[in-house]
Amino acid sequence: MSYDRGDKDSNKKSSSNFKRRVRKCFFCTNDINYIDYKDTRTLRKFVSDKGKILPRRITGVCAKHQRMLAESVKRSREAALIPYTKD
Repeated sequence: MSYDRGDKDSNKKSSSNFKRRVRKCFFCTNDINYIDYKDTRTLRKFVSDKGKILPRRITGVCAKHQRMLAESVKRSREAALIPYTKD
């Protein structure tokens, strides 16, 4: 009995069937140039349940706005507007 290697490759799904969802930057689409640290409603969308800042690959925010977002979240935490961690 020999093992046919062709069967192994035929079971894999074709990469052409997989469509990656293209995310647009929330701040670019809404034409927001400054992320205010006092706007906790917007900032909470980009913070996880445990209080961590969500990465770009999850939120879809561009690099420029991710840096501004991280800075605003940190300022908001320092001002005690949003918690550092969830209890």
